Amino acid sequence: MSTKPPTLVEIVQKNVLNRTNRRVKQLSVEETDGAVVIRGKTDSFHIKQLALHGAREVLPEGRVVNAIQVA
Repeated sequence: MSTKPPTLVEIVQKNVLNRTNRRVKQLSVEETDGAVVIRGKTDSFHIKQLALHGAREVLPEGRVVNAIQVA
């Protein structure tokens, strides 16, 4: 019985969810053109910033695009 290790996208998504206490609605994380893009919706710029910090914990040197909408 073999299990695959989590992908980079899965690790980033889990860390963002944990860091924001799941306060980003419709969260999606994808890897495109050498960057990780995080999308979703929240009602606070603070939560958007926490999501970015969560992604940066996993990718300190990587390019992260924070496309979370604040409404």
